[in-house]
Amino acid sequence: MANFYLDTPELRHHLNHPLMKRIVELKERDYADKDTYDYAPLDFEDAMDSYDKVLEIIGEICGDIVAPNAEGVDHDGPTVADGRVTYAPGTKENLDACTKAGLMGIAMPRCYGGLNFPMVPYIVAADLVSRSDAGFGNLWGLQDCAETLQEFANADQKQRYITRVCAGDTMSMDLTEPDAGSDLQAVMLKATYSEKDQCWYLNGVKRFITNGDADVHLVLARSEEGTHDGRGLSMFIYDKRNGGVNVRRIENKMGIKGSPTCELVYKNAKAELCGDRKLGLIKYVMSLMNGARLGIAAQSVGLSQAAYLEALAYAKDRKQFGKAIIEFPAVYEMLSLMKAKLDASRTLLYETARYVDVYKALDDIAKERKLTPEERAEQKLFAKLADAYTPLAKGMGSEFANQNAYDCIQVHGGSGFMKDYACERIYRDARITSIYEGTTQLQTVAAIRYVTNGSYLARIKEYEAMPVAPEFEGLKNRLKDMAEKYEAAVNWIMEEKDQELLDFAARKLVEMATLIIMAYLMLHDASKNSALFGSSAQVFLRYAETEVDKHALFIERLDKDDLGYYRK
Repeated sequence: MANFYLDTPELRHHLNHPLMKRIVELKERDYADKDTYDYAPLDFEDAMDSYDKVLEIIGEICGDIVAPNAEGVDHDGPTVADGRVTYAPGTKENLDACTKAGLMGIAMPRCYGGLNFPMVPYIVAADLVSRSDAGFGNLWGLQDCAETLQEFANADQKQRYITRVCAGDTMSMDLTEPDAGSDLQAVMLKATYSEKDQCWYLNGVKRFITNGDADVHLVLARSEEGTHDGRGLSMFIYDKRNGGVNVRRIENKMGIKGSPTCELVYKNAKAELCGDRKLGLIKYVMSLMNGARLGIAAQSVGLSQAAYLEALAYAKDRKQFGKAIIEFPAVYEMLSLMKAKLDASRTLLYETARYVDVYKALDDIAKERKLTPEERAEQKLFAKLADAYTPLAKGMGSEFANQNAYDCIQVHGGSGFMKDYACERIYRDARITSIYEGTTQLQTVAAIRYVTNGSYLARIKEYEAMPVAPEFEGLKNRLKDMAEKYEAAVNWIMEEKDQELLDFAARKLVEMATLIIMAYLMLHDASKNSALFGSSAQVFLRYAETEVDKHALFIERLDKDDLGYYRK
């Protein structure tokens, strides 16, 4: 029996971070549920034990059911007939196993049938599921849409829909359209209110909808007639049991084939308004997308893990010239960098998840009572950190997932190009991570303001002030030099006061900040557990140092007149 949680000690390291004490304290409201639910924790230690045991169950399901089904699901895929989707047999088995184990809606409050998990253990679960099958990770991860219902729906809607998600109903978020991809302000699916029926009706087409035949949909639609921008859009809840939406087709994709990506046709589909009118894009979708981007960051880390383990196993087993290929420097150098990128992606992912946990918990508490001045300051700080780190975790995490998948095939050589090995599927699955829920370029757009306002540099200085183990002081000094080069590059660009120049250099500036932050986090992990992270910290810092130097040199030699060459 395989257990993906138990065989990855790095996960427990991140789960047991010191900030978890505060996170659990906020999430559990002084453990008030213990008098109502017999499975609610009595104290912090009980809560952490609960997370550990549930994650062990998830790890077992992933190792024994989801991962063995992955190749069959990739081959069979979902099908569509008469407007309805049928999952591949393996997908049905996966969903059934997760539902029976109570792993749907695990982050939802207990009053709806959830486990009230904070973001950190939920993201550990997403990491595990994505390692076993990234396509199934999409279906399982869309339960995160219930978070939007919990935050913005009315009490009746929460009771009716969140309880269904916790019981195993699937969800989708229906945002994009044929003419509205990244530019969601262009959404034109029409929402019309019927005074006669006292309900809303939706008409139009949605495209590229993950799990498009889900039981419960969150739908972005134009409720304000005559509008053409984001201010005319509202969020709606569509229940498949009411009918009115058909799947026109399932997209024939490169990867994540077990996850049906659908084109949907809405014809007088009855729907309910979620929250207030005109806030669909401005408020609700932005919240939904931030959660989705963290989910894709977790999916990316899971794929990086899968790629590394496949490459490592093959390198140990494959013999050439009388010895295993892992003994060749060209191969073990590649594997060590794959592991370093994996560990760096993971440490940034969980740092971000902790920030989200604190500010979200305080947001929820603010709906119940007035926050103290100290709590308001804490909420403001962690909300800013979460907003700043989410595009870094998603952007760099997805790029590293693609790089690790590429290197996994390279380690396999010609065999990696064949469908006999899982690395071929992992490679195809990884490619979407840097595209959907906001491309890497859009993550740069989201992150660049934290470069220009000095937030990343301020955070780097805070990391710099934190102690590290004596054996890593030399690495820390090199990191200080990297931060100085980053600061100089930012200052040079800002002094030019040229928006086009800033946009041109933005990706390199954001990458520099991300690499330095990742390297500091790796250094702190290694200081706590050198056996687990010491080698990765050394390797990653050397890699980051080279990348920062490269970007700094590019910016140093950049001239505004050079931009014309790139336009040609």
